[in-house]
Amino acid sequence: MTQIFEQVAHRIARDDEPLTEADLDDIRAAGSKAAEQGMTAGEAVDLYLTTATEAWDTPPRGAPQQPTGRTVLTAIRAAVPVLVQGYSSAGQSLIRQEETARLEFIDDLLRGDADVAGMVQRAEPFGLDLSATHQVVLAGPRSGGPVDERDESALTRAVVDRYGERDVLVTTRAGYVVAVVPSETDGGDVDEPARRLHDVLRRSSPRKSWRVAVGRRYPGAYGVARSYRQAREAMTLAERLHPDDDMVQTRDVLIYRVLGRDRVALADLVETVLTPLAQARGGAEPLLDTLDAYIAAGEVSTEAARRLHVSVRTVTYRLAKITALTGYDPAIPIQRLTLQAALIGARLLPWPDPGQPDPQLP
Repeated sequence: MTQIFEQVAHRIARDDEPLTEADLDDIRAAGSKAAEQGMTAGEAVDLYLTTATEAWDTPPRGAPQQPTGRTVLTAIRAAVPVLVQGYSSAGQSLIRQEETARLEFIDDLLRGDADVAGMVQRAEPFGLDLSATHQVVLAGPRSGGPVDERDESALTRAVVDRYGERDVLVTTRAGYVVAVVPSETDGGDVDEPARRLHDVLRRSSPRKSWRVAVGRRYPGAYGVARSYRQAREAMTLAERLHPDDDMVQTRDVLIYRVLGRDRVALADLVETVLTPLAQARGGAEPLLDTLDAYIAAGEVSTEAARRLHVSVRTVTYRLAKITALTGYDPAIPIQRLTLQAALIGARLLPWPDPGQPDPQLP
């Protein structure tokens, strides 16, 4: 790069003529090289001016005379914009390359790339120590529009303020803001990062209603992918089973994960227990809603009626209908457990509406 500047400056000093197109192309290439070497634009311009000044102070042997001031100023005026242009173009290209590499790395990290050693090396430029323990926090708007750059920026600032710039990663994926954060301890509250970041999003985007979930803590590159899958599973379960909840408690989804492990058995349970409810007038949904409210109310019919905005008589009638059609009585604990497991399965599959998309159960 310095050699290019010297060659151009010596030619001007020798010929006392303006820069040619070839000179400008060389200077533009030098600007690109400066960006690739990590110099600032100001440093590249200063290097050009310093080199040119030294060359014009000591013109090459054979030069007829010292170049005129007009020639020098004209050369500087022509060269500096071209130098900065070459620098900017290369800088933008490097930024695009870095962003592409970053996106590819994040995709492989969250998917769980099999090349663990390669992932560890690729993580270093992004400040991630994949030998450490991490967990993944997932945030998605329940209302108020999709995730935007402002949401990601707000969460990035919150993560950096809380955990520092090293060993963290914030991005967007599938309509969610994803934060990879270091685990401070193997014990304690696993939901603490989710709670903290939910408060930040609620303050920074008051027009949006957020739902936040978190995966458990795991070490290594596979640990990040595993925690991410758990956070996604928690989101899916919450959207289907608890649509009004802002915060998905990790312990609250454990039973749903257990039930969802064997999909064939779960579908068989739902079909066997709940199919008779479809014979009821109005379909199965009112009966399922009543059963859900009754269980949530601690098997208290008056509280279930209040939650459903119906009379107590309606609740008792529907519960009796469930018993008559299915053969399971919600008042008997073991039979109520069967009905409750079938009810959860119906929300997960979903049932009885086969037209809904089939969620990715854990």
